[in-house]
Amino acid sequence: MSNKVHVKTGDTVMVINGKDRGKTGKVLQVSPSEGKVIVEGINIVTKHVKPRRMGEAGGRIEAESALYADKVQLVCPKCGKAVRVGHQIDSKGNKVRVCKNKDCGAQF
Repeated sequence: MSNKVHVKTGDTVMVINGKDRGKTGKVLQVSPSEGKVIVEGINIVTKHVKPRRMGEAGGRIEAESALYADKVQLVCPKCGKAVRVGHQIDSKGNKVRVCKNKDCGAQF
């Protein structure tokens, strides 16, 4: 499995597959070795936690769970659509991500 992921922490992404299809959120964490991402407000699961100390309450908490990075697409800040990402070299010699939408071409 490749250790590259097309999104970075802080990117806004849209889920393209699964129970949360069509929802958008901010990437909180990326795990390239597993090929997974954690997105804010997406893939919510209920976890049962035990109290760790005396007087601390246990119970059920809701938390975001990881989902595969290939199930999300980056949302372009200019056109606002979920798009594929291309790469270009800018005038300063840096590699930048660009929107593959033919009408947009914005840099990320």
